[in-house]
Amino acid sequence: MDNLNKWRLVLGGNDADGKGYSLSGVELQMDKTLEALYDSEKKGGLGSSSPNVSRWLGDIRTFFPASVVQVMQRDAIQRLNITQMLFEKEMLENVEPDVHLVATLLTLRHAIPDKTKDTARQVVRRVVDELLKKLSQPTQQAITGSLHRSVRNRRPRHNEINWHATILKNLQHYQPEYKTIIPETRIGYGRKTNSLKDVVLCLDQSGSMGTSVVYSGIFGSVMASIPAIKTKMIVFDTAVADLTEELADPVDLLFGVQLGGGTDIQAALSYCQQIITRPADTVLVLITDLFEGGNEERMRRRAAELTAAGVQVIVLLALNDDGAPSYDHDNARYLSNLGIPVFACTPDKFPDLMAAALSKQDINNWASREDLVLKK
Repeated sequence: MDNLNKWRLVLGGNDADGKGYSLSGVELQMDKTLEALYDSEKKGGLGSSSPNVSRWLGDIRTFFPASVVQVMQRDAIQRLNITQMLFEKEMLENVEPDVHLVATLLTLRHAIPDKTKDTARQVVRRVVDELLKKLSQPTQQAITGSLHRSVRNRRPRHNEINWHATILKNLQHYQPEYKTIIPETRIGYGRKTNSLKDVVLCLDQSGSMGTSVVYSGIFGSVMASIPAIKTKMIVFDTAVADLTEELADPVDLLFGVQLGGGTDIQAALSYCQQIITRPADTVLVLITDLFEGGNEERMRRRAAELTAAGVQVIVLLALNDDGAPSYDHDNARYLSNLGIPVFACTPDKFPDLMAAALSKQDINNWASREDLVLKK
């Protein structure tokens, strides 16, 4: 495609391009799919007809790469309010799934008709499986690596022995006549069934946190599979729900979330205080934009009490790739003054963040090194 055609597609037709330039062939078909969405006010858009929307979904998948398709789908839902496209099985089968679509499906899950719920769940499962494939290994490596470096057992049982470290430690005891090493000192990592640290993910499920909820569910499920840490998942709006039992299946977990409610952060922190039994060995990650709909003074007091008790509290204003989030600056400043790190985190940074937190590194310093803007 030459540059003139590209500019014509960007600017639109008629007088918009300043030249009255015409397209033909594939470029003309591409232009019509763009016109149906972005010139909808003048051209009538996609309308409410299911065949029209379904045909349009097929067209954009034909003419554009997956990353562009995801943007256009998101724009169609926001600009044209065609949420009906998510209520038809044929349409759900044609969409290009991503975290934003999953967040929308979770928001609308009570309105989705029974005939479409299985298809909606399959769409969510596809996205979850892709994210698990991408995020599981770096998360497990970062967390287990940080814990193994900090904990060693000098009297391990046979199945707990770290043979590589044990051999290096006992090289001076090599017996040439037997061609072997006498392991006078054995090194191990301790019982893998015992949790070394506790992690509490406390997640705001208000509507503005949609994609953060998706990523939090994935990471919670991955961390729950690591024996060296004990992970709990708490979600809240104006009420608090403990979804720890759902961590085995992130799809069940996500469908247990109810996006779109109000926000009572202090109630969530109060619940976290009740379930934390080892404050000095606990990392509490509060994922919220800090817009408190409950008692703000009490919320601040709960945060101060948790920190004073020795809990390592971290506030993530967002856990996604959506750019700078909107948040309550006054509450962010107050929590920062308590020494609580407050910043937004992208999914690719989260495994290293948890590794740093579990090894008791200074998270403010870590965030600065990672070029994550701290909110003061």
